[in-house]
Amino acid sequence: MKAFMKAMEKYFIPVASKIGAQRHLVAIRDGFIGIMPLILAGSFAVLLNSTLVTWIPGLAFLGSINGNVWWGTLAIMTLLVVFSIGYNLAKSYDVDPLAAGLISIASFIVITPQAHGNAGWGYIFQGYLNATGLFTGIIVALLATEIFVKVIKKDIVIKMPDTVPPAVGRAFVSVIPGIITVYIFGVIPLIITKLGGTSLYDFILNTIQRPLEGFSQGILSAILFSMLISIFWFFGLHGGNIMDPVINALYLPALEANASAVQQGLEATNIVTKAFFDAYVHLGGAGATLALIVAIYIGSKKRKEYREVAKLCTGPGLFQINEPIMFGIPIVLNPLLFIPYIIIPGVLTLIAYLATVSGLVPITYVAIPWTTPPILGGVLATGGSLMGGLLALINFAVAVIIYLPFVLLADRYTDNDKDLVESQG
Repeated sequence: MKAFMKAMEKYFIPVASKIGAQRHLVAIRDGFIGIMPLILAGSFAVLLNSTLVTWIPGLAFLGSINGNVWWGTLAIMTLLVVFSIGYNLAKSYDVDPLAAGLISIASFIVITPQAHGNAGWGYIFQGYLNATGLFTGIIVALLATEIFVKVIKKDIVIKMPDTVPPAVGRAFVSVIPGIITVYIFGVIPLIITKLGGTSLYDFILNTIQRPLEGFSQGILSAILFSMLISIFWFFGLHGGNIMDPVINALYLPALEANASAVQQGLEATNIVTKAFFDAYVHLGGAGATLALIVAIYIGSKKRKEYREVAKLCTGPGLFQINEPIMFGIPIVLNPLLFIPYIIIPGVLTLIAYLATVSGLVPITYVAIPWTTPPILGGVLATGGSLMGGLLALINFAVAVIIYLPFVLLADRYTDNDKDLVESQG
């Protein structure tokens, strides 16, 4: 174990730290975080339409209102993400973020096909603006912002006198970089057409997004991603922040596709979504650490420091905040808790996947705040299904059972021989 820990500290942690701090991945992560209130609003509208509006005839008038909310949130998710990513990336360069966000949206519209089916020029199909276009939107936002920033850094700008108001000065600074950026993207559709293609949107969708979406819905990939978050956390790195760009890019569109299907009266089809992990795997945070707290209450009698930390961490753990217990026990670099902390997410993912694919539990289609308490999250993510809550409860019990032997093992040693346990790990 010592050799393994040293190898990971030498080779794994430096690379993971660089990935976690990488400018573009941080912009993607923060971009999704920025639009989360709108995603939650759209999901709440879909939830109401599929529950209360359906159950209570007198609330039918709310159906159109909720439909309007969905139309302005989830139905245009890609536009929201494009602006938010462009804004955050430009902000990291200390360049006008508002201008970058707006230019990113303009660049995305420029490369978006303007005809669909029988509709002629000037028509933008809504399917290009929802989560289906997310990969294209992310790539365009990153490229457009990079072009915009590089032109500004090369000082190809219009400079106004100091007497001009700052807002006006910033606007003129963005004029030439903005024109160059939008025109570059304006040329791309022409080049693709001349080469016999249809559009940049279709190219990215068919060659990148569709294969990745198929891969992400496999049980092995879901298990891998859930375990990677815990692996990063075990070494003191924020696993959520590192993996969020990947999780959001792959599993948030799956959730939105399910929500859109339910909104239109169709069947949801994506088993693994962002809400799937939040409801069934991250029970108290990465590694289902609320289950560890319960295991400590059950099995720890001698380790008073464990029980005190558990008491302090119960409140935050109920709302999926696990930093206190991660560094309070600690779980970070604790060889005794390495096995349960890493394998539990994989086990819970497998159980939840099998329960969902078998039809015992409805598919998740409602985005839930990451601070939603366990079990309640399972109910909400499945549109009010008690089976979703029951699955979360079963997973929680399984996590407690897996943690308990390791808590009992730790309890066999007093404070005086804690070092012995760690040295023998």
